[in-house]
Amino acid sequence: MKITIRRGDGGYEAYVPKKDLEEAIVASEKPDLWGGWIELGNGWTFDLPEMASDTPLPLTLDARRTSTGE
Repeated sequence: MKITIRRGDGGYEAYVPKKDLEEAIVASEKPDLWGGWIELGNGWTFDLPEMASDTPLPLTLDARRTSTGE
Protein backbone atom coordinates (compact mmCIF):
# COMPACT_ATOMS: atom_id res chain seq x y z
CA MET A 1 0.00 0.00 0.00
CA LYS A 2 1.36 3.44 -0.84
CA ILE A 3 1.95 5.75 2.11
CA THR A 4 3.62 9.12 2.45
CA ILE A 5 5.80 9.81 5.48
CA ARG A 6 6.76 13.30 6.58
CA ARG A 7 8.04 15.12 9.64
CA GLY A 8 5.41 17.17 11.42
CA ASP A 9 5.51 19.47 14.43
CA GLY A 10 4.96 16.60 16.86
CA GLY A 11 7.09 13.97 15.10
CA TYR A 12 6.56 11.73 12.11
CA GLU A 13 3.22 11.54 10.30
CA ALA A 14 1.87 9.16 7.66
CA TYR A 15 -0.70 9.77 4.95
CA VAL A 16 -2.50 6.88 3.23
CA PRO A 17 -3.95 8.29 0.00
CA LYS A 18 -6.08 5.22 -0.80
CA LYS A 19 -7.98 5.71 2.48
CA ASP A 20 -7.56 9.53 2.67
CA LEU A 21 -6.13 8.98 6.14
CA GLU A 22 -3.54 11.11 7.92
CA GLU A 23 -2.25 9.90 11.30
CA ALA A 24 0.69 10.45 13.59
CA ILE A 25 3.25 7.67 13.86
CA VAL A 26 2.99 6.78 17.55
CA ALA A 27 5.46 3.87 17.76
CA SER A 28 8.23 2.37 15.66
CA GLU A 29 10.47 -0.65 15.88
CA LYS A 30 13.55 1.39 14.96
CA PRO A 31 14.30 5.02 15.88
CA ASP A 32 14.98 5.99 12.25
CA LEU A 33 11.81 4.13 11.01
CA TRP A 34 13.35 2.25 8.09
CA GLY A 35 13.40 -1.53 7.98
CA GLY A 36 10.96 -2.15 10.80
CA TRP A 37 7.33 -1.69 11.72
CA ILE A 38 5.49 1.53 12.52
CA GLU A 39 2.19 2.05 14.31
CA LEU A 40 -0.21 4.86 13.45
CA GLY A 41 -2.48 6.68 15.87
CA ASN A 42 -5.49 4.65 14.72
CA GLY A 43 -3.72 1.34 15.50
CA TRP A 44 -2.72 0.34 11.96
CA THR A 45 0.77 -1.11 11.63
CA PHE A 46 2.98 -1.17 8.54
CA ASP A 47 6.29 -2.82 7.67
CA LEU A 48 8.63 -0.31 6.03
CA PRO A 49 11.43 -1.17 3.59
CA GLU A 50 15.11 -0.81 4.46
CA MET A 51 16.38 2.67 3.58
CA ALA A 52 19.23 4.93 4.62
CA SER A 53 18.64 6.78 7.90
CA ASP A 54 19.22 10.12 6.14
CA THR A 55 16.51 9.53 3.49
CA PRO A 56 14.91 12.93 2.75
CA LEU A 57 11.26 13.43 3.70
CA PRO A 58 8.48 13.71 2.65
CA LEU A 59 8.63 10.39 0.83
CA THR A 60 5.97 8.19 -0.80
CA LEU A 61 6.73 4.47 -0.64
CA ASP A 62 5.18 1.02 -0.71
CA ALA A 63 4.62 -0.41 2.76
CA ARG A 64 2.89 -3.60 3.82
CA ARG A 65 0.00 -3.15 6.23
CA THR A 66 0.23 -5.84 8.90
CA SER A 67 -2.62 -4.81 11.21
CA THR A 68 -5.81 -2.78 11.08
CA GLY A 69 -5.73 -2.04 14.80
CA GLU A 70 -8.58 -4.39 15.71
